[in-house]
Amino acid sequence: MEATADELAGVVDLFGGLTRAELDRALSEAAFRADGGSVDGAAVETTIDDALASFALVEYDDWHGADPLLVAGPTAFPAVPDDAEDIPYILEIERRRLDRETLGESVRDCFADDVADAIEAVDDGRIRELIDVSYDVESWAPVDLADERSRLEAALE
Repeated sequence: MEATADELAGVVDLFGGLTRAELDRALSEAAFRADGGSVDGAAVETTIDDALASFALVEYDDWHGADPLLVAGPTAFPAVPDDAEDIPYILEIERRRLDRETLGESVRDCFADDVADAIEAVDDGRIRELIDVSYDVESWAPVDLADERSRLEAALE
């Protein structure tokens, strides 16, 4: 089973958020239920990393677990893969309630780091992408990214 970023977001959204290990278990269950198949762990890790870079997934550290949760991010269009809708009952993980303000601040900090990296690298494509993402983040969480957006726009001039 190969999952897209939006499918990963759909799976984590079923629970409110999942650790990487829990997401691996959920995807393995879905693959097995679908066709008795398995999940390519390396491909999933690459998809997770790409989803984090694009803000389709975000990490949430401020919860009561040791490992951060992966949460559906501001650019995601969560889509539950076929045969995955029953996974919450199989894994017996209760839905997690997240503090949206704390999550938003965490995403703002990550976004600011990405802004600095894109400006330093003079990566016009990434700068344009981050300008678009800034609006998604603001509509997704109670944060203001006007200063970061101004820095990005100035870098393009």
